[in-house]
Amino acid sequence: MASAPRSEGTTKKERSSDPLRPDDHIDAEPAAAGVAQPKLGVVGYLRFFWRQLTSMRTALVLLLLLALAAVPGSLVPQRSSDPNGVLQYERDNPDTFELLDKLGVFSTFSSPWFSAIYLLLFISLVGCILPRTKHHIDALRARPPKTPVRLARLVGFTEQRAATDAETAVDEARAVLRGAGYRVERYGDSISAERGYLRETGNLIFHTALVGVLLAVGVGGGFGYNGQRVIVQDTAFTNSLVSYDSFNPGRFFTEGALEPFSVRLDEFEGEYELNPATGVYQPTDFTAHLSTREPDGPWADADLKINAPLEIGGTKMYLLGNGYAPVVTVRDADGEVAFSGPVAFLPQDGNLRSLGVIKVPDGLDEQLGFLGFFYPDPLELDDGTYTSLSPYAGPGSLLTLTVYTGDLGLDTGVSVNAYSLDTDELTQIAGPKADAAALELTQGETAELPDGLGSIEFTGLKRFVSVEFHHDPTEGWVLVFALLILGGLLVSLFVPRRRVWVKAVPDGDGVRIEYAGLARGEDPGLADAVADIARRHAARLERRMNP
Repeated sequence: MASAPRSEGTTKKERSSDPLRPDDHIDAEPAAAGVAQPKLGVVGYLRFFWRQLTSMRTALVLLLLLALAAVPGSLVPQRSSDPNGVLQYERDNPDTFELLDKLGVFSTFSSPWFSAIYLLLFISLVGCILPRTKHHIDALRARPPKTPVRLARLVGFTEQRAATDAETAVDEARAVLRGAGYRVERYGDSISAERGYLRETGNLIFHTALVGVLLAVGVGGGFGYNGQRVIVQDTAFTNSLVSYDSFNPGRFFTEGALEPFSVRLDEFEGEYELNPATGVYQPTDFTAHLSTREPDGPWADADLKINAPLEIGGTKMYLLGNGYAPVVTVRDADGEVAFSGPVAFLPQDGNLRSLGVIKVPDGLDEQLGFLGFFYPDPLELDDGTYTSLSPYAGPGSLLTLTVYTGDLGLDTGVSVNAYSLDTDELTQIAGPKADAAALELTQGETAELPDGLGSIEFTGLKRFVSVEFHHDPTEGWVLVFALLILGGLLVSLFVPRRRVWVKAVPDGDGVRIEYAGLARGEDPGLADAVADIARRHAARLERRMNP
């Protein structure tokens, strides 16, 4: 019977006494002012935040954030691996550099924000793994659950009759399920079986190995180092701290970690291909022919190529770049040698037009600085400047030098970049802003220095390579953990977690045998698995009854 409609002016008392309207209805009166939710307190809030941090959802979010935070490290050069690239970026983009440097982008993987995400992810994963491991161990030690009363409600339910007794049917069912890899437990005239705990084991291995990778990279990487060095042809490099042009140690590095070895550049071969559209040669292959030596061993030949590092003394050696090193000799007015040796000139384009600096702090009446260009295959342009037609050097290779005098800043005790010359406080004595023209030399030529300071000779030409030495003691561990991650992931994806029950119910002269299963998660093959167990069980009973 329909109730009479209520007017909008129904009072609170009428609504509360209405038997057809529950107290928590949407238009019920709010709770009394005196009712308050319990306060969590400090411990309660800490427990709440801990549970949020150690949830799998948070771990996945932090993993995604870590991947995103690593993106800047691949977009801009890093001080730890390419300090020269950072300096070049600063010269090319001074405004952008200042902002990115304040954000720590050029040291992405040691920046506070990246480290914070890294640490939170580590804590989150550990907080996930420990309770799940305890739960998994408890599940492995527990007995399979009792057989449900109504198997007909479960997946793959099937039944069949057999002219045997319940004891025989149950014994044969136990044998079939054990043969299929199930853990079995008997409850009366039924068998409860379960399998697939390897799925959770693989899941735990996956997450534990991920923590292992974080530990290996974050902690073990602190014992490694990166160092860069320019090696000129026919000169040797010895693996010691003072031999590096730049060096970036891990936070736990000690000088004793440097394995003693020596590397000498014997010859460098570069292959190039001309691009007709641009007139610039493109490199096709680089090979540095080296001699290497470890303690108490002979010199051995080795080749170093792009993307083919050379391993020596537990350290990998990478080829980063190459160029020409003109050999110059500077003499004073009396003919005494003040400086002699090869000087690496840094390439500025694909045809190896190169820029270099020569510093002569001693042996002359004044300190001299030379800022020069080297042209392997020179061509004079209409404006009087030069360029290089190709990267191949010959007898006509040209060296042009602008000469400066003044304090080179080498006596202040502060390290100075060997590949740059600060000319702000220097006086140009040969070049476009001086009375004397810039010096131009081909191989074997000598030019007199202005003001009777002496002379400079272009005596020869050598090649150089810039290399990086990378020592990482965690590479083997990272490989092991990576394989465990892959294996654990495959196991957790392809091993189904399922339970199967077989029940024997006396029925006249035989038994009615019921089969059913239940999966934890998606398991499209469960029904077929139950049907297969039923077929194999029937076959065993048939063989037992008719041997």
